[in-house]
Amino acid sequence: MSSAPSTIEREQQDGLDGRQSLSGRRRSPTKEVEVNNDSGRGQQPYRSSSSGSSEHVPAATTADDDGHPVAMERIRTEQDEPTRDGQQMHAQRTTTNASAAGPVYSVFTKNQKRFIVFIASWAGFFSPVSGQIYFPALVPLARDLNVSDSLINLTLTSYMIFQGLAPTLVGDFADAAGRRPAYAVCFVVYIVANIALALQNSYAALFVLRCIQSTGSGATIAMCSAVVSDVATPAERGKYMGFTLAGSLLGPAIGPVVGGLLAEFLGWRAIFWFLTIMGAAFLIVFGIFFPETARNQVGNGSIPPKGWSMSLMNYLAIRKARNMRSEDYMSTTDEAETMATQRQKFRFPNPLRSMVLILDKENFLLLFYNAFLFAAFYDVTAAIPSQFEQIYNFSVLQIGLCYIPMGVGSMCAALVNGQLLDRNFARWCRRLGVAIKKGRDQDLSNFPIERVRLQVAMPAVYSTAVLVCLFGWIMQINGPLAAMVVVLFFMSLSMGIAFNVTSTLLIDFYPKSPATATAANNVVRCLLGAGATAAVIPMINAWGRGWTFTFLTLFLVATSPMLWVVYFLGPKWRKQRLERERSAKREKEEKARKEGQVENGENNRFEKAPVQGDLPEMVGVVGKEKGMERTKETQPKEGDTERDGNDATILRTLSYESGLGV
Repeated sequence: MSSAPSTIEREQQDGLDGRQSLSGRRRSPTKEVEVNNDSGRGQQPYRSSSSGSSEHVPAATTADDDGHPVAMERIRTEQDEPTRDGQQMHAQRTTTNASAAGPVYSVFTKNQKRFIVFIASWAGFFSPVSGQIYFPALVPLARDLNVSDSLINLTLTSYMIFQGLAPTLVGDFADAAGRRPAYAVCFVVYIVANIALALQNSYAALFVLRCIQSTGSGATIAMCSAVVSDVATPAERGKYMGFTLAGSLLGPAIGPVVGGLLAEFLGWRAIFWFLTIMGAAFLIVFGIFFPETARNQVGNGSIPPKGWSMSLMNYLAIRKARNMRSEDYMSTTDEAETMATQRQKFRFPNPLRSMVLILDKENFLLLFYNAFLFAAFYDVTAAIPSQFEQIYNFSVLQIGLCYIPMGVGSMCAALVNGQLLDRNFARWCRRLGVAIKKGRDQDLSNFPIERVRLQVAMPAVYSTAVLVCLFGWIMQINGPLAAMVVVLFFMSLSMGIAFNVTSTLLIDFYPKSPATATAANNVVRCLLGAGATAAVIPMINAWGRGWTFTFLTLFLVATSPMLWVVYFLGPKWRKQRLERERSAKREKEEKARKEGQVENGENNRFEKAPVQGDLPEMVGVVGKEKGMERTKETQPKEGDTERDGNDATILRTLSYESGLGV
């Protein structure tokens, strides 16, 4: 997007000799003027011009809507030079780094972004809370259904397995069809499953319906990260990812408390009725207010979504962008019209796309170590009910209350870690002399994002390992409850920071398919978490509490070099991966071009191209009338000494503007 102005100008200079742009509007002839806003003092602005006749005058400083300083550069264009009659046209233009860089990354305001992330975090809360709210009801459920504790525990393991598998299907669907359709399907399935669970009377029905319930709620965490990628730039992504993490980590902490209260006073069926009411309330709020954010559907939010994907917030954002009538807010007209009239065709979700991501060596190391941490987290939460009952003689309600310190720690992790990530990002930008583009996308292809993120994670990783060991030995010696509460709080804090960093780094790796990338994360960590949950009690019975969690600590420390490998070799591997992807895309485009096809949208699909001279048909993707107007504008004027309006130049420029990739 940001390279469009300079590319169009080169086309104009080479083929159209500085005449009016084919899109019918002027573009800034300068490249971006960048100022490092986080360093406290402006760096020397970099000025360049793609036109040899443009002349610069001193730069000034103003502020954008959020009060951040923005460099301004006043330039004199070719139109300011004397005409052949000796007169001078007094038309000067002032451009900012915003307009020169293209449209803003998202047209949603800061408060709207917070609301969007809050709704996404609320959705991500359902998957873990539905798994953990069930814990206090295990004993009465086994008694009422007349089954053993081992069979009831299998419903926990099956829930986590489907919690990991569901995002591989729904995540790819969300990246292809949009966030709103994916959320709607998930919550309809989730609500129906909860109603059936509240009414069932057999173990077989309980087992199957828990799998369906997990399928409906399991993908919400993956889509939560995808929503953040849609609306937040890399420079601000840390704080928003922190809030999404709070939703997923609060579930295991709050779920047992609520479940204990409901099971104690209303019975285990009340748990599923409670989840039904919560899911229905979310679906109503979501349907009215939550906007479609998928960038392949609405761009930066200024493109109207199709059909029922339009929400109240989408309408307000589009109206704001149209009222501003500025390239700072609107996606380029060509892109907007192309996407509005030629949506991606629906394709059946492919769960293997997530599996392929796991096989990448950088992702493999990152995902599996994150899964080891997640397994340790679930070992702790799964051990608390039985062990605290034995050590402290607690009731179901008292055991549920013991999860509160973990919830508080998770909230603190969300608040602290976002600031740490964003500050470290700004520090590295100052160190490398890279200007932070407020509200604009940041090219991370040559930026060591692995080191930026993992510098925050490494202290949290080793702190977690120590605290897991302390947790085991405090239980081993029947230590005081106060010491246990403190350990649980700091363990949840450090684990939350580590989880947030790895999730944010994955989104940085795959900004165009964030739901698919997060789904890969869920597959690995949920499957390992399911195994850990099933194994922790037998390990405690065989080794004792202290040595079981000592083993987990040693395992976390012994495998931590996986993160160090990503830290040092990750930037090199990522650069190689991006080069392979670019090479594969070029080969695909070249093959399609030879077959007379052009690329359709961002989904790597190709359609038959019209003949080169049939320009109105070519522009028909954008609109037939627009194509006719552009064809007229690009006709060479009578008396021109050079034929600069040849079909090849026009076709090449139109293809770039309309996003056809030719």
